[in-house]
Amino acid sequence: MNRTFTHPDVFTIGIRDGWADPETDPTRIDWIGRQEAAAIPFEVVDGRPVNPCESTGIRYGRNELGHWGEALAADALVTATDRDGHRWVVMICRSDGHGWALPGGFVDPGETPGAAAIRELAEETGLHIPGSFWQSARARYVPDPRASDEAWMVTVLAHVDLGIPNELPEVIGSDDAACAAWLPVDDYRTLDVFLGYLGGVVFPAHRRMLADALGQ
Repeated sequence: MNRTFTHPDVFTIGIRDGWADPETDPTRIDWIGRQEAAAIPFEVVDGRPVNPCESTGIRYGRNELGHWGEALAADALVTATDRDGHRWVVMICRSDGHGWALPGGFVDPGETPGAAAIRELAEETGLHIPGSFWQSARARYVPDPRASDEAWMVTVLAHVDLGIPNELPEVIGSDDAACAAWLPVDDYRTLDVFLGYLGGVVFPAHRRMLADALGQ
C-alpha cells in the first residue's frame, strides 16, 4: 500500500523551530551529501530516499518526522545498583504520549553522538555526568512509530554505570520530558512489568535496544 502522509506540524512548527526540512520535494535535495554522512547506508530511487531497514506502511512523505532520509540521534543509558543488588535506569516520560524512553535526541551538526547523549541527558533530566565514563555503541536503526519509508531514525546508545552510589541522583523532567524517574531494570521484563503496573509502556523505538542492553 503506497500511503502518503506528512503530519501538518512538520510544515508549521517543524520548520519554525528548525527540526524539519523546509524542502517539501525530496527530489531537490542533495542526496549525495546525505548518503555520504549516513550512519547506515540507504538508497535513493527516482530522487526519493528509501528506508533501508523496514517498510513502515507510509511509502511517501515524512509521517511525524521533519527530515528527509536518515536522522541521527543519541540516547543516554544511565544505570546504577542499589545496596540490595537491584539495578535501576533513568528514563523519561515523553511529552508526545509515546511512552517511557531513554533521554535522548538529535545529534547537532558538528556534535559527536556521545556529546549529544550527555547534553540531552542534562536537558531532559537535569543529570550531569562527565563524558570520560561513557561508552558508545554502534549506530543502529530504531523502529520509531513516527517514521515513514522516506524519513527514519538511527541512534547511538551511550551507556554509563554509576556503580553503587549512596543514593540515586535526583532527576527532574524538563525540555521534551513530561517527567523523569529512576525505574527498576534487573532485566527488560522487570521494566516492562513495572511500567505496566503504572499504566505505562516503553517507547516502541527503544524496546529492542533496551532488551539487548539490559537482557531479557
